[in-house]
Amino acid sequence: MERIWQHHKGSLIAAIIALVVLASSMVIVPETQQAVVIAGGKPGRVANRFEPNKDFGQTGAGIIFRIPGYERVQMVDKRILDLDMERQQVLSNDQQRLQVDAYARFRIIDPVKMVENAGSEEILRSQLSPILTSVLRQELGRRPFSALLTAERGTAMKKITATLDTQARNYGAQVIDVRIKRADLPDGAPLNAAFTRMQTDRQEEAATIRAQGEKNAQIIRAEAEANAARTYATAFGKDPDFYDFYRAMESYRRTFEQGKADSSVVLSSDNEYLRQFRGRR
Repeated sequence: MERIWQHHKGSLIAAIIALVVLASSMVIVPETQQAVVIAGGKPGRVANRFEPNKDFGQTGAGIIFRIPGYERVQMVDKRILDLDMERQQVLSNDQQRLQVDAYARFRIIDPVKMVENAGSEEILRSQLSPILTSVLRQELGRRPFSALLTAERGTAMKKITATLDTQARNYGAQVIDVRIKRADLPDGAPLNAAFTRMQTDRQEEAATIRAQGEKNAQIIRAEAEANAARTYATAFGKDPDFYDFYRAMESYRRTFEQGKADSSVVLSSDNEYLRQFRGRR
């Protein structure tokens, strides 16, 4: 072993140095990362760049080479990332103070621009967070609280997503979605006042509906009675004798119906009121 070392000392040292240089020049890029090669402090080429039309394993992941001491490699996440907004108080269009929890999902599609303008994913989050808060305040401030409980909420989220995405493109990121986790009224007096106001509004709405219903019912009854009167007039006009008989029978029914009166009525058999009992002569 000593003889080999004595005769091949230079070769062995050169081989070891070569192996060290080779190892330091090799970088393994995982599937979930994009590798930005920074040469002289300026980002340049990218390995395993995100490409929406290519599947994982076809975009350049694996071993790449760099110049040791001159080039360094910064890994940038290729997956979908979350931006969780801190709970914020937002004033709605109907002057309701809301406690809103929201989050955004984004992906870095231009790692070179991200490295140049942000530096890292954490700094990118810190820069996007106030933008998300501002956009959320502006968009929800244009709508009443009730809009958050209807389909209009989806429209608001699309506008917030589009606005935030426009700002995120400056940092090489693409905003995929923005969602509200919770939107609550503050506890205490504001919540009670809002509940009372909502209850009063519903009571007024119910009273209006009932009044309109009664009005419509009166119109329908009046029209029905008018139609009935016209029908009776037409029918009875064709046979006056039958009309007289019908009205007499109605009078007898109301007068002599059992249980409707406690007194007795005594009439002569030739009384005009009883003429229908005598039949036609």
